[in-house]
Amino acid sequence: MSMNKTGRPTTPHGDYAPQSGGETFSGSRGLAQQEPLLSEVGALDKCGVDFAPLPDVTPRLGGMERTGEIGLPGLSEPEALRHYVRLSQRNFAIDLGLYPLGSCTMKHNPRLNEKLARLPGFADLHPLQPQSTVQGALAVMDALSHWLKAITGMDAVALSPKAGAHGEWCGMMCIRAAIEARGELETRKRVLVPESAHGTNPATAAECGFTIDQLPADASGRVDMDILRQKLGPDVAAIMLTNPNTCGLFERDIRAIADLVHEAGGYFYCDGANLNAIMGKTRVRDLGVDAMHINLHKTFSTPHGGGGPGAGPVVLSNRLKDFAPLPYLCADDERWSLVEHDADTKEEARPFGRMSAFHGQMGMFVRALAYMMSHGADGLRQASEDAVLNANYLLARLKDELSPAFDGVCMHEALFTDAFLKDTGVTTLDFAKAMIDEGYHPMTMYFPLVVHGAMLIEPTETESKESLDRFADTLIALAKAAKAGDRARFTNAPMLAPLRRLDETRAARSPVLGWEKA
Repeated sequence: MSMNKTGRPTTPHGDYAPQSGGETFSGSRGLAQQEPLLSEVGALDKCGVDFAPLPDVTPRLGGMERTGEIGLPGLSEPEALRHYVRLSQRNFAIDLGLYPLGSCTMKHNPRLNEKLARLPGFADLHPLQPQSTVQGALAVMDALSHWLKAITGMDAVALSPKAGAHGEWCGMMCIRAAIEARGELETRKRVLVPESAHGTNPATAAECGFTIDQLPADASGRVDMDILRQKLGPDVAAIMLTNPNTCGLFERDIRAIADLVHEAGGYFYCDGANLNAIMGKTRVRDLGVDAMHINLHKTFSTPHGGGGPGAGPVVLSNRLKDFAPLPYLCADDERWSLVEHDADTKEEARPFGRMSAFHGQMGMFVRALAYMMSHGADGLRQASEDAVLNANYLLARLKDELSPAFDGVCMHEALFTDAFLKDTGVTTLDFAKAMIDEGYHPMTMYFPLVVHGAMLIEPTETESKESLDRFADTLIALAKAAKAGDRARFTNAPMLAPLRRLDETRAARSPVLGWEKA
């Protein structure tokens, strides 16, 4: 039995963790099939495809062509299919069950979105096609821009950012360009970032050349207004604020914050990753926001995780719209075009540059627009209302056994601390691993950092009351077991997963990136 650095078992027998009742000869458990690595399944001397002999060609790689074997294992078609199906059975997915990751909005993706995104006219596009051949795609981008501006009340939108952090960078670069146009870039270098902002916000500001000044939260989990007033000055470039914030709370003083920052000559960047809580209920423009990115892959239900696909369009106010990056969309006599070069921009436009090779993620655009049009304005508003209702229902169900981080109602996600585990010998991580044995992906753990042992739960609007009750009953049962002294249930978890508790720190610091035959 192998052990990790904490002395807990990783895999009792090879790659297999037995249920009660003992091991099996094959390592499989019923329909949960044991599956080794691809390199162990396949062989270098076989291939599942018959290739015609290669013709004699004159290499054009300047001496860089491969001379040795590529070293990839070959598999037959059934071997390849079974390998990936078996691996897929080890993954948790939104199509399998409730995915409670806080701050991620892991909602159901309607299959209508997928059907439209896979239409040949969208799925087969190439970014280098002449614009005359992609008028339909450009029309989709124009319609999406219209919806995003209508939802937020903002004046312009940049579609090219590929994800949330990319959108943050776009918005902050627009702010930097505006400050530079005012001749204040050397003096306005400080960006205020609340403790409850998304974790990428300070990194984005630093990447754009600003210094970070952290804003602490008050006892209610919101921006401390007294400290904000103290920190404002002529060197403040902007505030980067997430609303609702990462504690799942709406910033009640949001309009006052915007006014104070504007009076100091700064700009208001709002992280829009949590738009799912206020979509259709309030306009971002009315909150005083100058720039905000929108995670299409969260709010508008497109699949996300694992590094993509993603899209993070940025909506801009009148104060910043002229600094939007290239390319941007223009309509002229019922034809659409993308402005690609500085020389072709409108007279008032001063784009800060170009941030990606092409124009965005068309699959994400189609899915998001399909979601918007199928819901309509009233449906989008109801989605936000249901998301907030579901989170508060879980908060009400769990608050007596778990420990809420703050008093009162929440927005779209409920935040708990590990105080209910005090003196049990069970850690936040132990609790998360025990959830895996119960068939649930853990909620977001240890984030946000403003509370100790954070457990951040976001059920989204797509979960039924029955689903929420089953999840709540499970967490309540686990909390009671921890308090009753059943420590082994947690410290040995997960016991029913394909792999046991791993040394994740060592795996991150000393990854094994290649496979060698023993």
